Amino acid sequence: MSDQTALSDTVSMALGDAVTGKLEFRGELTLLTTAERIVEVLRYLKDQQHFNMLADETCVDYYPKSPRFGMIYQLYSTSKNVRLRIKLMLGETNPVVPSACAVFENANWFERELYDLLGIQFSDHPDLRRIMMPPGWEGHPLRKEHPVKVEEVAFTFNRKRIDEGKIYARE
Repeated sequence: MSDQTALSDTVSMALGDAVTGKLEFRGELTLLTTAERIVEVLRYLKDQQHFNMLADETCVDYYPKSPRFGMIYQLYSTSKNVRLRIKLMLGETNPVVPSACAVFENANWFERELYDLLGIQFSDHPDLRRIMMPPGWEGHPLRKEHPVKVEEVAFTFNRKRIDEGKIYARE
């Protein structure tokens, strides 16, 4: 039995239905949970399994799939030199997840960034406000709702046509 499988079994036995699934890929373990149970899972992993570092907290926009947002917590145990990923899914209409700040203080900055750029709400967050975009900015720039505008690559055969279509500042 691998270390990852043993860890997965230990956590699943301790937390019961808080762990809704697991994924193993290339020697890395991802435990699946729900938004309602994330703080409980993180606290157990920190206090009982010695995952004392929240290396990253991020989100993936799976637009147009449903559920739309995948919250990902990257944990690291400095004493065991082991990494662990925790993942949960959030719907599009009201993406709210409890804040991890009570467990890991550095979650404050990660969560403010996710709030600002993707519109993820964090309940019980001590200071949830914009951190990257100006105060008057409307929307969330990392959401995949708007089509990406792609500019055609200019080569010698099409450069003139591309330049004619651009708007340049007056000299």
